[in-house]
Amino acid sequence: MKILFYFLLAGTALYLYLRWFEWKNVFYPFRKIEFVPSEAGLKYENITFHTMDDKKLNGWFIPAQQPIGTVIFCHGNAGNISHRLDTIKLFNSINLNVFIFDYRGYGKSSGFPTEKGLYLDAEAAYDYLVMRNGIDKGKITLYGESLGGAVVYDLALKRNVSAVITFGTFSSVADMTKVVFPGLPIGKFLSIKFNTILKIKQVNCPKLIIHSINDEIVPYSQGQKLFESARVPKEFYQMRGGHNDAVLLHSREFIKKIEEFLMK
Repeated sequence: MKILFYFLLAGTALYLYLRWFEWKNVFYPFRKIEFVPSEAGLKYENITFHTMDDKKLNGWFIPAQQPIGTVIFCHGNAGNISHRLDTIKLFNSINLNVFIFDYRGYGKSSGFPTEKGLYLDAEAAYDYLVMRNGIDKGKITLYGESLGGAVVYDLALKRNVSAVITFGTFSSVADMTKVVFPGLPIGKFLSIKFNTILKIKQVNCPKLIIHSINDEIVPYSQGQKLFESARVPKEFYQMRGGHNDAVLLHSREFIKKIEEFLMK
């Protein structure tokens, strides 16, 4: 009986460690809001809203002077909304309202990040946005960077959107483990899936997939894999630069392509 007890104890400890290790390698939440849009010359409204499971989320609504539509911005797995001001400013420069929010456990949002939780957060952000006055519900575009791309493709299956744009998004967490831990069959033991490639196959609205050929974190091949699996209408755009600096280094190219895509 003692041997069985110690065996079960060791198994439980190993399971809990694997779950913790998995979580730590997917989510990098940062609590402190370091900048606000007014510091970048942008007018904004600080927003608080709630999810279906009663988490209190924080976000910003940045209005355009003559809006041609609205972007729901789902950021990547690290930092928080205050680290995305440069990209927000780019969207705003082409007359798009921007609604960006922090997932649970990030910034001023309550809770603890999980895959299911992030999906609920995005649904709550959409539901809040469409209830606002002055929002054209037929011109809502989803933008997801890196992990945020997995979030927006899940949302696009559940809500009506006009288009989806992603940058540097992976095909699945299982595919990423092959990059980070080559040769180890870790993918089959994961509880966090973020299976973007499964969901992109089911999304019917226009899609723009942007990926840098120099991406040192999410391989370029995963962006190509997403594009090949996506339903039409779809477009692929190749950029240069690192995972975290390509948009900053080539901002004019980035936003010009997005503007051309949306004008179609």
